[in-house]
Amino acid sequence: MFDSCTDPSALSGLGWLLCYLTTGKHLMFYASFGTVLALLVITAPLALAFGFGGALAARSNILPLRIFGKAYTAMVRGVPDIIFFLFVPIALDQGLEYIRHVTLCPDWTEPVRQNMNFLVCPAAKLPPNSAPQIWHEIYGFILAVVAFAVVFGAFASNVLFGAMKAVPRAQLETGEAYGMSPRQITRRILIPQMWVYAMPGLSNLWMILIKATPLLFLLGVEDIVYWARELGATKSGIYDYPHPDWRIWYFLALLVFYLLMTKISEWAFARINARLSRGQATLAGEKMRKAAA
Repeated sequence: MFDSCTDPSALSGLGWLLCYLTTGKHLMFYASFGTVLALLVITAPLALAFGFGGALAARSNILPLRIFGKAYTAMVRGVPDIIFFLFVPIALDQGLEYIRHVTLCPDWTEPVRQNMNFLVCPAAKLPPNSAPQIWHEIYGFILAVVAFAVVFGAFASNVLFGAMKAVPRAQLETGEAYGMSPRQITRRILIPQMWVYAMPGLSNLWMILIKATPLLFLLGVEDIVYWARELGATKSGIYDYPHPDWRIWYFLALLVFYLLMTKISEWAFARINARLSRGQATLAGEKMRKAAA
């Protein structure tokens, strides 16, 4: 039953607990914390890029781009997140497999849609059925990252669009007076100054992203919530454990982890906000200027 102890029945007390906490299944539980951190590290810049593109599109003078930017923000914000978290991975997975199916299996005669089933030729499967399990897990993680980036990119787009509108018009008119083109004004004045207005909204969005990471469990990724539930139970559909219901202790560990992540994030955003506010004509900037006087 234990992966790292030859005879756990001969152990007791602390020795048994140390043996239990160092099993292969627990090592996978500890590794799943890295999965959550990797999701945050990869998703945050992707969502910011999606949001930045959506905000610029919503401000564009080109009508189709402006409609696309506003529609992207409104559609994702107006539909429950869980729908997109489930829809995006399925749609992306089936779309990629269909393209491969058409390309690799042109002689396939059976319909792809058969009632409720989506069937493609074996060569079109992603990943291939013969691929090691690690590639299936990586592929599922990539789909989850895309889903998170699409959803949180829409919220970031709304935040950045509002921050761009908050930049004083006089700053932009100064650039116009110096003969700058609209693109130069956007790149040299608007974008550098909008961040101080965007940081409160982006920091809140980051906190929401941290709290949303347990949705990995719903997307089929074995994250910390999955392992806490499996390891804490007396018996699951997969494992049988020699202990009573310990789920409360595992979920308390998750509580500490998320509170620690929140505290570190608050400290980091406070430092970033202070750096961005220095010299700005904002409430925080004026407070810093008076404190230095």
